[in-house]
Amino acid sequence: VQLQASGGGLVQPGGSLGLSCTASGSIRRMHTANWYRQAPGRQRELVARIYRDGSTYYADSVKGRFTISRDNAENTMFLQMNSLKPEDTAVYYCNADILQIGARIPANYWGQGTLVTVSS
Repeated sequence: VQLQASGGGLVQPGGSLGLSCTASGSIRRMHTANWYRQAPGRQRELVARIYRDGSTYYADSVKGRFTISRDNAENTMFLQMNSLKPEDTAVYYCNADILQIGARIPANYWGQGTLVTVSS
């Protein structure tokens, strides 16, 4: 199983950017999906989480600005980021609990990370 993230880049403060992450491989079901980020010199932090039923969690720092969503049929998760601030600059990682075909319990997987830079 692999997670492939895309959509990072350079955006001005106040702008918007969308990230996506698709899981591929022998997948029976993608369970909880997460977006984390890691800024230079800081620990990796959870940004947003979406459960299979669509319920969500957001870090206080992004609440009201970021929206996490998913497409269960395509094993894909999304993060729409609006009103971006310089402090949102970080490498963003997708992460998910995935049940492989033939497995009894889900395993946790990470994507490779995509850089988001918010700067004028």
